[in-house]
Amino acid sequence: MMTIQTSTLRPGLLVSLKTSVTGNVSYAKQTLEREQRTADGALKARWETERTITDPEEHEAAIRARSAAGVAIRRVCATSAFGLLCPESQAGDLDEAIKAARKIADDFNSSAKLTRLTVHVITGRIAADDVEAVRAINAEVRELIEAMTAGVQNVDVKVVRDACNRARSLGQMLQPEAQARIQMAIDAARSCARRIVQAGEQAAQEIDQRTLRSLAESRLAFIDLDEEKAVVAQAANRRAIDLDPVKPVKPTKAKRAAA
Repeated sequence: MMTIQTSTLRPGLLVSLKTSVTGNVSYAKQTLEREQRTADGALKARWETERTITDPEEHEAAIRARSAAGVAIRRVCATSAFGLLCPESQAGDLDEAIKAARKIADDFNSSAKLTRLTVHVITGRIAADDVEAVRAINAEVRELIEAMTAGVQNVDVKVVRDACNRARSLGQMLQPEAQARIQMAIDAARSCARRIVQAGEQAAQEIDQRTLRSLAESRLAFIDLDEEKAVVAQAANRRAIDLDPVKPVKPTKAKRAAA
């Protein structure tokens, strides 16, 4: 019987969010020096751009509304290097967040005279057995753990905390076992960051080697996982659809003689 390994990735959605503010702003460009070739062969030009906002108050209101619409969607998603990710279990929350973001835009547009706010959202499904998706997420987890390690080694609390926050957000897309592994790394790094803050300048001489070992082990866990075998195993155990079983072919007399 073939063993099915567990993927690190939870099924979910890749969310593409685009918000834009148009109107109420105009630009006037004046060329100061036409493009010309310099002595070393480079091309050089100079110009001046003038921006005019007809209604500054409405423009500021549009920027605030765009920010609020974006936050409404981002708060139910995990942030990754590949865009926003939403666990399948929170798909209903994402639908509500998209409705709320569009309502914010509609409410602003209903009273705005010169400016228009648009919100566009496209979602794509990510399967837990998607080899490339699993590899991409695991690679990003490793990079975040490497950032935590570098922050600890360089006594840079800001880098440690930023990497921990990003890892915590990305953890929403991980299966419970993988989520627990990355949480161990986050806890170890944050604990070390607190000790660095307390120790001050002496921290460089007091780096906790146990923390570095814990981070190294957590990173290694996301290298050792064999995602491709997990996918192959899952595919092998799925029932075929609309295919008749292949009947064995009887050997011919010539083949029997040759044998």
